[in-house]
Amino acid sequence: MKDLSYSQYFEKCSQCPRKCGVNRLASVSEKNVPAAQFADANVHTKASPAGPQNIGFCEESSQSTQAYANSTNAAGTHHPHTGFCGESSQVRIALASLHYGEEPLITVHGGSGTIFFTGCTLRCAFCQNYQISQDGMGRAVSSEEFTEICLKLQEAGAENINLVTGSHFIPALAEFIPAAQKAGCTLPFCWNSSGYESVEMLELLKPYVKIWLPDLKTLSSALSGQLFAAPDYPESAKKAISWMIKNFPPVIKKIPAASDYTDPEGLLVKKGSKKEKMEQGVIIRHLFFPGHFEETADVLCWLKENADGRAYISLMNQYTPVPFEEEKSRLENRKKRLSVIENRLVSLQEDSDLQDLIEAFDFDCLFYQELSDDTSWLPDFTRPQPFSNKLARPIWHF
Repeated sequence: MKDLSYSQYFEKCSQCPRKCGVNRLASVSEKNVPAAQFADANVHTKASPAGPQNIGFCEESSQSTQAYANSTNAAGTHHPHTGFCGESSQVRIALASLHYGEEPLITVHGGSGTIFFTGCTLRCAFCQNYQISQDGMGRAVSSEEFTEICLKLQEAGAENINLVTGSHFIPALAEFIPAAQKAGCTLPFCWNSSGYESVEMLELLKPYVKIWLPDLKTLSSALSGQLFAAPDYPESAKKAISWMIKNFPPVIKKIPAASDYTDPEGLLVKKGSKKEKMEQGVIIRHLFFPGHFEETADVLCWLKENADGRAYISLMNQYTPVPFEEEKSRLENRKKRLSVIENRLVSLQEDSDLQDLIEAFDFDCLFYQELSDDTSWLPDFTRPQPFSNKLARPIWHF
């Protein structure tokens, strides 16, 4: 990527607010990994004790395991030149899939075309995607392969292209996205992020991204320092989200179903049935931390004052303890960091209190989930189908 016009952003990297100053261009190296396979949605494997795992859409193979081994081995050879995010200037991806678990305005009829990037600018101790955000699962893709992935998602019926945790690749993606659009990708692009990013970098995406899905995790510097390794998170996220709201007022359209289909809940949706779809706008997400009601109240107070009527709010009660598989010392460190919250499922009483809080604030547009103790949705990115078949349909896996 030395010919990349935005390459200067990777030298003495200052893309995210922590500005780690690493020359990420120096870490670029060829990774000897096998080509990823596009999943055939029409092929279903049959499970057997000695055969491939039945994941519904693409067969388990040794390629994914080998790709991960090679990519992590390669990463180890140039680790001193990767940023805090763990990545060089090469864009790396772990998964592309149709995802049915996003907000209704994003999922609509066909599901959201999610692309999960490797690495992250935060170190969330509770991260459900830690295998790709912190452990390096994924492989490098070119602009051409990124375009191919986008077109495959579009062909599969995606409602949008949902870029998940790509903040550390913004300069490259500011070239990849228009290339995909020029090649025929007509879907709106969504920016699905932690909110920990600089306005300068977001300006690079402004011409190409229309939908913004940032988190606002907390307004507590102490909590964000302990849980995310970013005590400056609250101020950085508020600036980024304010910029998104100012520049992208909501545009919602009603879209009819092209044909009869059965939704992930097993309900029949008739041809012509209309659902609302976000074409442009901001949905701000906040995950409630068990035992930290006051932090959520503070976040909702800020959102009421700064976002209500101009953006949608998504309050999530899905906090789930992750069964981390990692070496003992790292796991002990993680447990220490998690000690600042109650690492458990949300209780019935907390769910009731949250609903009372929602009623008190009376937001114009707010999404809230039904409480569930189901933990089967936690992903495993070592599999070509990391999620359940109900939640996602894989199109590409590293």
